Formats: sequence, structure tokens, C-alpha cells
Amino acid sequence: MAKYIHQSENWPHFTWDRDTVSDLLAKVNKASGFLMGRLSAIGFDARLSADSETVSNDVLASSEIEGIMLNPKQVRSSVARQLGLPEPYDVMSSHYIDGVVQMMLDATKNYRQPLTHDRLFGWHNCLFPNGMSGYSKIDVAKYRTGEMRVVSGAIGHEKVHYEAVPASSVTEEMNLFLDWFNGTNSETTYLKSAIAHFWFVCIHPFDDGNGRIGRAIADMALSQADDSPMRFFSMSRQISKEKKTYYDILERVSRQEDTDITKWMMWYLGCMERAIAASDEMLYRILQKAAFWLTHSKVSFSERQNRVINTYLEGYIGKLTVKKWAKLGKVSIDTAERDIKDLMSKGVLEPQQGRVRDVFYGIRCDENTLWVPGPQEDDWED
Repeated sequence: MAKYIHQSENWPHFTWDRDTVSDLLAKVNKASGFLMGRLSAIGFDARLSADSETVSNDVLASSEIEGIMLNPKQVRSSVARQLGLPEPYDVMSSHYIDGVVQMMLDATKNYRQPLTHDRLFGWHNCLFPNGMSGYSKIDVAKYRTGEMRVVSGAIGHEKVHYEAVPASSVTEEMNLFLDWFNGTNSETTYLKSAIAHFWFVCIHPFDDGNGRIGRAIADMALSQADDSPMRFFSMSRQISKEKKTYYDILERVSRQEDTDITKWMMWYLGCMERAIAASDEMLYRILQKAAFWLTHSKVSFSERQNRVINTYLEGYIGKLTVKKWAKLGKVSIDTAERDIKDLMSKGVLEPQQGRVRDVFYGIRCDENTLWVPGPQEDDWED
């Protein structure tokens, strides 16, 4: 009797309830089409900005799912630099972060190129450039040679969630997977992303990094389905929000005796629908930014004012204060105050009363909209 799905006699020939899944896929396609329609109206530069933010969110969230917290400023700066965009922060990203970003960009920007063993080995090397996972030395840029179990709990009280395919079968399993992924008979819709994600993590071909590489492969399949190198919604960010359910459904379906993955497909497509809906927040900021520069097209900004305002309009910094302006602009508090007073006189900024004596500023995007950057990153100066 099969204990895990890869031990089923039908592995890896997956099945699912076509009618049920097709109904949900139609809803996802409709939501995605509506999002693309809205984005098509905001211009190429704005779409580049949306793409940069989506990739940044993917990199940050995919690592966070595995308990790895990356520096958001370094990630966003690395993404912007590798995409040839203005960097939102004057910070140097680490070699490791540049590598992780490079992996994600290769998956989504070069989505038409075949997925090969060597390409996956390159991605794995990006994740583990020093050959270490924490304090443990691992095989890098090659498939695992030992058995793999996904466990949790204290030593002596471990709970086994999953046992992957035997190490002796990994190369053969990956050959089947890559033939399917690159083949003309594979799914060309968002269903391919769901299947690829599940299939890859079931094989678990590497000593570590399988989740992050699996999600990069899933994003590559999304780019194939959209036939676009630009990503406008982040699956990894939504998965991170639903991490417990994500792991629960993966475990439940991977421990089946048959290869019916309807439950996984339904959850994955539902997560995608929620990810698309969550992109509204990003799109709102981008539309506000476009409206701002259109409204103030005749206003004279200094180079520093232009750069600092642009950074706030990206929505990463939190409240706009004199102190933060001084740090972003690399100027004194007095100079920051003069910059802000100049923009207040031009109708660009409007003071808001903060706690006690703290004053922060709203940004006048258009005649009807005063956008006040939120407090989500009030620890930015720490």
C-alpha cells in the first residue's frame, strides 16, 4: 500500500476533477485579465515599477516562507539595479541577495528558455553560494545523494510529514519532470504552475532550497501562461500569508495513495485569485504616482526633491517626516525643512498632525486625492 503519492502505481500521472477546477480557473483568468487591462492603461514605465515590486515581493516572501528574513531595502535595490531601474535606496545589496534575485529574474524574464538540469543547478548555487545551509555543509549544484524526510519537532520527538522519492531515483524523476515541463503536451495555462510546483516539491531533488526553487519554477510557468516576462501579482507573498494552510495541503495531498490532486489544484488556484486581488494595493500606489506627476508636471522640483518624493510614492518608507526626508536626501534637518516648505508652497505637500509634536506630510496626488504614506515601516530608521 502506497504511503506517499510518489509510491502510487500511477505516479506521476496526475488527475483532477476537470469540471470543478475549470470553473475556478475561469474565475482566475477573468481576474487576471481585468488586472492586465488596468495595467495596460498606466504606461510602460509604471508597469516596470509594478514588475519590480512584484519580483521584490516574491523574493522576500519566498525566503520568509522558509524562515529566512532578507533585508527589504537590499532586495528592492538589487531588483531595481538588475532591471535597470532607479534604485529606491542608497544601499549595497549582499552577494547572496543578488544571487537570489538573479535566480528569480532568470525564471521569469527568460521563461521561454528550456528548464534544464544545469539551469536548476545554477539556481541552487545562487541560494547556497558558500556550500552551507545554516551550519550544515550540503551538496550544491547537484541533486541529493541521501534520503530526504521533511520533519518537525524536537530531537527524539520528530514528526515525519513527508518522505521524498529515493535518492537513487532523483535523476530519473527529474528527467520525467523536465521533459513534461519543456514539452509541447504540458498544460499551457495557470494549471501548469500548480502542477509544476507540486510535482517538484514531491521529488525534493536537492538537499535544501526545494521550496524556493519550486516556487521559482511555478512563477516561470505563470510567465509562460501569460507569455510575458513581467509579473504583476505575487504568489509567494500570498502563500506566505497562508503558510500554515499551504504546508497542510501539501502534506495532505502528498500522503495520498492515488494521484488525484484536485484538492491541491483548488487551493492553489484559490490562492492565485487572492494574490491577484491583493495586487490592487500595489496598483493603487502606482496609479497615485502616475497621477502625482501628471498633476504636478509644471512644478519645478530639485533633483533631490524629485528623488525623495519618488521614494515616498513607492510606498516603502512609511510616514513622510522631516527627519526621514533629511536621511533620504542626505542633508541636514534645516535643509530638509526648506525642501518641504518649498513643496508646501507649491501645493505638493500638506502637513498632518502626528502624535504630540510629530508632524508628517500628505502628498497631493491630484485635486481630489491627498495620499498619506502609512506607518508600515516606522522602524525604517532603526
